[in-house]
Amino acid sequence: MKKRIVIFASGSGTNTQNVIQYFQQSNFAEVVLVLSNKKDAKVLERAKNLNIKSLHFDKTALFSSEGVLQVLKDTHVDCIVLAGFLLKFPELILKEFPNQVINLHPALLPKYGGKGMYGHHVHEAVVANKEAETGITIHYVNENYDEGAIIFQKSVALSEEDTPDTVAKKIHALEYEHFPKVIEEVIRSS
Repeated sequence: MKKRIVIFASGSGTNTQNVIQYFQQSNFAEVVLVLSNKKDAKVLERAKNLNIKSLHFDKTALFSSEGVLQVLKDTHVDCIVLAGFLLKFPELILKEFPNQVINLHPALLPKYGGKGMYGHHVHEAVVANKEAETGITIHYVNENYDEGAIIFQKSVALSEEDTPDTVAKKIHALEYEHFPKVIEEVIRSS
């Protein structure tokens, strides 16, 4: 039986789509559900177009033992992936699924992590600080923003000509290349 992946996302869902398509070619694991806290998030439409069940939930359901946690239990999930999910992840889910929740962050943690540091905010800060490199971090999720154990990092060089938009393109290329493979490695090693 294939391992079961659930993805949480809040935005457009390009990384979610990439992960779904990667595992559609796999005999080992599959994405079985996409969850979003935003009912108009494009990620829900992307999941539907790829024939993946998707659900919207509110904050009450996220922090309730009868809400999202029960959905995850009923889904018999093996790995929970945060791909552009902007809410702090609840401890009640982390306790139920220890070392099974991973996140993708668009910087080399511990730099540019924490509350409010996501997407374009990160890229703007990287450029403003004239960093010579940036990258991606895939890490386990704990009770604090971006402080869980690091699983994987990959860097990319920056130049003085880089803008937040060009940094975003470089980061997306790293995410698309590495995120699905690292998810698979995490599941295989658990």
